[in-house]
Amino acid sequence: MPSLPTELFDYHLPDHLIAQTPAGRRDESRLLVVDRQSRSIAHRRFRDLPDYLGTTDTLIRNDAAVLPARLHAVRPTGGAVECFLLRPDQTKHATERWWCLLRPGKRLPAGSTFARPEEFVATVVDKHDDGVALVEFTSTRDESVTELANRLGRMPLPPYISRDKDEAPNRDDHERYQTVYANRQRQVAVAAPTAGLHFTPELLTQLEAQHVASATVTLHVGLGTFRPIVAEDVTDHEIHREIYEIPEATQRIIRRTDQRRVAVGTTSVRSIEDYLSRPIDEVTGPFLGEAGIFIHPPAAFRGVDALITNFHQPRSTLLCLVSAFLHPGGTEGIAWLHEIYREAIAREYRFFSYGDAMLIL
Repeated sequence: MPSLPTELFDYHLPDHLIAQTPAGRRDESRLLVVDRQSRSIAHRRFRDLPDYLGTTDTLIRNDAAVLPARLHAVRPTGGAVECFLLRPDQTKHATERWWCLLRPGKRLPAGSTFARPEEFVATVVDKHDDGVALVEFTSTRDESVTELANRLGRMPLPPYISRDKDEAPNRDDHERYQTVYANRQRQVAVAAPTAGLHFTPELLTQLEAQHVASATVTLHVGLGTFRPIVAEDVTDHEIHREIYEIPEATQRIIRRTDQRRVAVGTTSVRSIEDYLSRPIDEVTGPFLGEAGIFIHPPAAFRGVDALITNFHQPRSTLLCLVSAFLHPGGTEGIAWLHEIYREAIAREYRFFSYGDAMLIL
């Protein structure tokens, strides 16, 4: 495979363009529309999305809900602890064991405990070399860990969004760092599928009235989505893996080519393209897989014809995916992506999770 220097996916972003809060109304965020055929750019609002979609379009969106995964507690000595819930343990042991990231990790070896008075006690059962710990929780109210997190936890905002850790959990973040179509029974994400944050119930109703179809996938968004590429060459980067689920109806939709399949977000793209890369002869029920696919130029797309996405961090795998989508099968999309981002920066678009959106047609 030809080399692909990581520096090609770097750019300078002024700090003031990193969105710290969401737009006043979800669909008031800006929308930069890229037409690949005419190689043109238009500047709109997200509420204008129906102008670009019609009866031959299907929106494919990730319905994973975000768990308020940051729990604060104290050690027996009184020292503060932050426990970041990653995923439940899948072994035969107690269901209230979770794999977590702990801070300060060095002061919480296997066998140590931390607690939140009158709420829960947690014991570190095991610890891996990468710092991920297996923690067993005992609730004083006989609650599950998920119930504890929903009552006491903070939303797992990315590190570039600043919040005072001593403040009470921000209720606005609990609402806005979640899509309006998130399946609250599927709290399997520790990062929001942010391209979907711009939709409102009213906008979805308008699209439905225009006979724009919709379908869902569920990708368990993990912390790896924020991990930058540290290798000097993109092709040497080891991509993170994420579990995904695709219902039978959605599988049939993404296999069709007589419609335009519009992916909402890079998580949807990863699910769709990983699924279609597998030797599946026929659809026989829901599909459960683990996406380990790294999409970067040059790349072909089998199941995505248009993409709604946010503006992504420098040197990120998400930036690689978008540049590949701008020019499938080649590397010309890298230079074009830089042109588009320069335009967005000049016009002061807001970047990253709470920022503005891009529609690539």
